[in-house]
Amino acid sequence: MPIIELKNVTKTYKSGKLSVNAVCGISIKVEKGEIIAIMGPSGSGKSTLMHIIGLLDRPTSGDLLIDNKKINMSMPDSKLAKIRSEKIGFIFQQFNLLNKMTALSNVVMPTIYKKIGKKSAQERAVNLLSEVGLKNRIKHKPSELSGGETQRVAIARALINDPDIILADEPTGNLDSKSGQEIMKVLVDLNKKGKTIILITHDQKIADYAKRTYKIMDGKLIKEAK
Repeated sequence: MPIIELKNVTKTYKSGKLSVNAVCGISIKVEKGEIIAIMGPSGSGKSTLMHIIGLLDRPTSGDLLIDNKKINMSMPDSKLAKIRSEKIGFIFQQFNLLNKMTALSNVVMPTIYKKIGKKSAQERAVNLLSEVGLKNRIKHKPSELSGGETQRVAIARALINDPDIILADEPTGNLDSKSGQEIMKVLVDLNKKGKTIILITHDQKIADYAKRTYKIMDGKLIKEAK
């Protein structure tokens, strides 16, 4: 059974009389425990598609199903945020960490949407940071960490609510090749532990880690590669 399914999803942006079709009738399925890639150049629509999958944006038409349940896209933002916090973890190219907060505090932050005690949340955050090799860096701020370390903090943050799905948007885009390989190893290991990984990338080397690749061009699905 697919953990994620998109059925004829479109996204149209309007500015005055001008309409731009960012996503054009895309249908894809992602099975639980898969690692897939959505690949395309800048402006292809892959990031818009990621925002729809991650409940960060609403499609103009079409359906999104998570765990075979149709998501009501007309529900309030707060309810979409609740589903998102329970089901999906995000890893961004720009890391999106708060610079004034420590690694530990950044990782704990998403638990504000969950009924987790402060002590339990901090214990889990410490364990996750240890798992990604940052046991001795939990009190450091992002400016005191390398790019690879910062992305590891972002991975720990993505895992804090134990989501089934990890959306990784250009996860190695701001890293040198060695750090990038280390981050991909972490993601592959997470996949082996049962996490569903969706890679959003323009880089074939990153897409090669996936079992299947969807290629997007001008908002359209042009082919699926094994």
